[in-house]
Amino acid sequence: MPLKRYIPNFITLLNLFCGSIAVLFAVNNNFVGAATFVFLGVFFDFFDGFAARKLNVQSELGVQLDSLADLVTSGLVPGIVMFKLIAMSLEVPQFEQGEHWSVLMNWQGLQIAPLSLIGLCITLASAYRLAKFNIDDEQQTYFKGLPTPANALLILSLPLIVEFQNNMAFNALIFNPWILIGITLLSCYLLNSKIKLLALKFKNFNFSENKFRYALIALSIVFIIVFHFIAIPLIILVYILLSLINNTTN
Repeated sequence: MPLKRYIPNFITLLNLFCGSIAVLFAVNNNFVGAATFVFLGVFFDFFDGFAARKLNVQSELGVQLDSLADLVTSGLVPGIVMFKLIAMSLEVPQFEQGEHWSVLMNWQGLQIAPLSLIGLCITLASAYRLAKFNIDDEQQTYFKGLPTPANALLILSLPLIVEFQNNMAFNALIFNPWILIGITLLSCYLLNSKIKLLALKFKNFNFSENKFRYALIALSIVFIIVFHFIAIPLIILVYILLSLINNTTN
């Protein structure tokens, strides 16, 4: 039995391993550590499929394992991070009494503001999207809805913007609980929308067939150089806009 058949699944397990470490960091409010391991996990997520195609060892097991790994790295971690960000935006330690959903509650020693639980909807929406993806035969040349890794990078970019760019205006926006809840709901919608989005898989390098992919790559590089972590939400926006334009021209 050739060992090469196990290589893609091993890479997928590295994705899951990175996601598991990211969970530990996120639970302990270390968003930089969480983001670092999510980025690593997304890297492995890209290369497991690439390796499977190159080695010609695609399998149903690999498909299912890939989704299970993605649910942790690109579903559970961003859900926890958004839960934490909403809780921080509510400044829950200052609340002691009352009936409001932003009031700190003690559940078996775990102090939670119920409103912050909305952040975990990202995990639920990610699980639903991944389950649909596994039974959808149409998504070979495009994605239907925002892929979970792209959504995870979007959510993880928020604490990175605060940590490394420390702009008062952006910080005020990011730590507004209603904006965070709005981002959560938008994220859940995009994950499960029927919008056809570009798949960054090149069948060839012909410019006319891949012009929107090349445009996305070029703009992404420029945005990262100029805007740093603020570039990530901009890249996601441009990705959606270019995909919509591509849909109208095909």
